[in-house]
Amino acid sequence: MSPVAPALTYLATVSVLVGEPIEVGRTSAGIRRIIPILGGKVDGPELRGAVLPAGADFQLLRSSTLTELEARYAIETDDGERLYVNNFGLRSGSEEDIAALLRGEPVDPKRIYFRCTPKIEAPDGGAWAWLSSRILIGTGIRLPNEVRLEIYTVD
Repeated sequence: MSPVAPALTYLATVSVLVGEPIEVGRTSAGIRRIIPILGGKVDGPELRGAVLPAGADFQLLRSSTLTELEARYAIETDDGERLYVNNFGLRSGSEEDIAALLRGEPVDPKRIYFRCTPKIEAPDGGAWAWLSSRILIGTGIRLPNEVRLEIYTVD
């Protein structure tokens, strides 16, 4: 028997509004930054709601071309459930493009590799509990005051 390639099902677009970066500085692992999460929205065929104004994106600039991202925040769905999100991502591009992003300038998303693997924890027995047992992947775009993620379930 040969393996079957997984399929993807679109879940939602998550638009996360972000604040000014807090520069921690150079550490032994790289340059650390914390990006406050100010709110946002979730819009999909079934999953809709708001990104709550809490949490942050903890960034590690490993090099001038590679950034590790770990965002932790909460979503409140339109039906009132709260979901906890822990999203790990990688963003890479040319040295010039990454420098422009760090300055808050727009960069053509086609020139940036931005992929993520969000994990969602949902209340037991709730309408979205099934998300806790699924692998999710996504693509991202960094805009000056927003991060936009297209999230898919791996079937």
